Amino acid sequence: MSNKVNSKKLNIVRYPHSENKSLRAWNSADEYILKHINENEIKVKDVIIFNDRFGFLSSSLIDYSPKIIIDNKSQEKSIKSNITLNKLELSKCEFLTPLDNPNSPIELSIIKIPKSMDLFRLYLNQVSELLESESVIICGFMTKYFTSQMLDIAKEYFEEVEQSLAWKKSRILILSKPKQIKHSSIINEIRLNDNKNIQQYFGVFSAKNIDYATQYLIENINIKETDNIILDLASGNGVLAYAINERKANCEIHLVDDSILAVESSKLNLNGENIHFHYTDNLKEFDENYFDFIISNPPSHFEYETNIEISIELFRETKRILKTDGHFQLVASKHLNLKTHLVKIFSDVRISAENKKFIIYECCK
Repeated sequence: MSNKVNSKKLNIVRYPHSENKSLRAWNSADEYILKHINENEIKVKDVIIFNDRFGFLSSSLIDYSPKIIIDNKSQEKSIKSNITLNKLELSKCEFLTPLDNPNSPIELSIIKIPKSMDLFRLYLNQVSELLESESVIICGFMTKYFTSQMLDIAKEYFEEVEQSLAWKKSRILILSKPKQIKHSSIINEIRLNDNKNIQQYFGVFSAKNIDYATQYLIENINIKETDNIILDLASGNGVLAYAINERKANCEIHLVDDSILAVESSKLNLNGENIHFHYTDNLKEFDENYFDFIISNPPSHFEYETNIEISIELFRETKRILKTDGHFQLVASKHLNLKTHLVKIFSDVRISAENKKFIIYECCK
C-alpha cells in the first residue's frame, strides 16, 4: 500500500447541514496535516485521530484503519455519513471516546487542536500512554488561533515540540519523544454558591466556574408545582438539573447533551432513579407532549464558530415534546436576538428576565 494520502476526490459535507455557505467541512489545517504526511513520507500505520469534526481526516486515512476519537454524537454521525457518502469502508474505522483506552500501541497520532486547552491536554493525556519512543504526533491549527498554551501543554508531554512555518494561514506542531510522566486528574472541580462542588471532565464548557448565563438562569428558574417531568436540554455538566433536583427532588429529570464528556460529567454530579441521561444530538427519542418543563442554555458556539442553526432546530423539536400546558425557559446572549426565531415557533414568547448581557425567555406552545 502506498504511503501517499490523497483527499482531492473526497466529498465532505457538514452535519448538521448549514445554510451558511461560508462554513466548510474542513480547513487548511486539515490539508496541512496530510501534506506533511506525504512530503515526509511518514509511515501511516496504527493511526489515531482526534477532533476530526466532519470526517475529512478520517475519510482521507480510512485505508489505514484509523482509531477515531469521538467527542460528540453529531461528530460520529457526520464522520460515518461522509465515509458512506464517499463509498468508503466504514468497517475499517474504530470509534472510541476520549475516556476510552485504545489498548494498543500508536505510531502516529493526528490532532486538530481544539479551542479548549483543557481538551487538548485530555487528548495528550490519553494518547501519551499508548506511544512508543519513535511515535509521532501531528497537531494542526489555524495560525490566527495560536496561543502559547499549545506549546506549554505539548512540552508537558513531549521532549521535542517543533512548530512549522505557516501554510495557507495554518500551522502544525510535530511532537516527538514522549516523556515518562505521572498522569494527573482529568477532572475540574467547580465551586457552587452553596459550597458544594460540581465536577466535569476536561473539555466541557466553562471549565473553571459556572458560566454567567447559566448562573443567571439558575437565579431565575421558573419551576412550577405542576412541573413533574423536566428536561435539561444541552445539559453540560448538569448544573441546571442539579439546581432543579435540589428544589424538587421527586420530579423526573432528563439530561440531553451532544457531548459524551458532558454526559459523563453530569453523571458525576447527579444520581437517583429519577435522573435519566441521554447522549444524543436531537430529541427524536422522546414522545410528543411529554415534558412539563424544558430548560436550556442552548449552544451557539462550536469551537470558533458562532452558529444558532442547531439551536433553532432544537427549539422546533422542543415544541413537539412539550405538553400543551408546558413551558420552555432558556437563556441567551442579547446579541443573538433569539426572539426573532422563537416567535416563529412558539405562540407565546415572553422575556422573563434580562440584564446587560443576557435575556431569559419563557415560551409556550
